[in-house]
Amino acid sequence: MAKQRQQKMQYQVGSLGAIQQLEDRTEEQLLSESKHRAAARAILGARAAERYDVKQARTYFNEALAACNPRERPALRQLMKASLAQAERKPDELKEAMEKLGQTPPSSRQLFVLRLMGLIAPPESASLLIRARGFALLLLIVFVLLALGFGIAKLVALPFGGVSFLGALLIGVVIIVVALGALTLFGRRRQARAKANAREQARLPRR
Repeated sequence: MAKQRQQKMQYQVGSLGAIQQLEDRTEEQLLSESKHRAAARAILGARAAERYDVKQARTYFNEALAACNPRERPALRQLMKASLAQAERKPDELKEAMEKLGQTPPSSRQLFVLRLMGLIAPPESASLLIRARGFALLLLIVFVLLALGFGIAKLVALPFGGVSFLGALLIGVVIIVVALGALTLFGRRRQARAKANAREQARLPRR
């Protein structure tokens, strides 16, 4: 625990402490940042990991490691480990790395989504068999969603005299697209609130 607190303190007061003040900048601004290069590259690495771009995330973090103070490297390596675990869809490693950083680990639901992502869209380093399995699973999910939308459309249309097969299929597609869009919007807003709360808590004075 003492080591974790020490790493967290170094992360907050060293050059990486500039992460908080740089995290709202665009990627172009971060790429041109020279004063806090390590913090800027760490943010770019984390953003690349959120896009599941393992190669780019690793490149940015290696540049951050080269630019940061040697005392901060253990904390930065832990941050790199957490980000790469997310990019490579490794929920167990992500949870462990977040806990070592002294941060709240992802919820069970978030870890489940990441694990599902690992099955549907495995990283490029995965074998051909695993990627083929992911493609087959994606097709299965699409068919299940279409069948669900089709069934809902048929059920809703019954009081109005029913609807043709093609009509029900089209309506079902619209229902599924709207539902997925609403869930995506809700998820992004919830994630934005969580990030805002985390930034607010980070700015609060520690006793």
